[in-house]
Amino acid sequence: EVSTEDPETAFCTLANREDLNPEEGSIHHCLYQFTRNEKLTETNKLLCDVCTQRHYGPKKNIKSEKRYVYTNAKKQMLISLAPPILTLHLKRFQQAGFNLRKVNRHIQFPEVIDLAPFCTAKCKNVAEGDTKVLYSLYGVVEHSGTMRSGHYTAYAKMRSMNNRLSELVLRGQPPQASETEPVKGQWFHISDTHVQAVSASKVLSSQAYLLFYERL
Repeated sequence: EVSTEDPETAFCTLANREDLNPEEGSIHHCLYQFTRNEKLTETNKLLCDVCTQRHYGPKKNIKSEKRYVYTNAKKQMLISLAPPILTLHLKRFQQAGFNLRKVNRHIQFPEVIDLAPFCTAKCKNVAEGDTKVLYSLYGVVEHSGTMRSGHYTAYAKMRSMNNRLSELVLRGQPPQASETEPVKGQWFHISDTHVQAVSASKVLSSQAYLLFYERL
């Protein structure tokens, strides 16, 4: 679906992206790259119905003769609805010739992440005037091994109920971004039937495959 937006605000975000300067190898850099502004030119030009009608006339004449007008355009993937639970899936494989190879590189991720630089200026579920959309880490899935064999383990935080999150899920009321600290709790490492208490630094040093955040 293509919608007409004010060109001045179409690519605006809740917080200034240019102030980010994310470090390569971090989850911020991944999000920054995923939501970057792309130019669609040459073979990637966008089919423009307005341009086509302006040049060839009504659509009924276009379909019969298969004439279309393509134009240069800009594309950007941004978050239009801030979810109660944010799940980030890291692509941990790459093509190596005809084979797939696992990527073992450590990706830095924080306990609290701000999605505002990656949200549209009119993002839903965000209170008017807020310039932060904060999430607290509560779960991590880690994979050890290779593409052919390996083992999945998880880190989970035992914590008290997030009443602000309940209000968002049950009543759709966006929370005010006042809390900037992670939700307090104890981290545990779960591997099959073995469960062990661990520090937050241990969690943040893991080779994350899946990240789970809850809205603050």
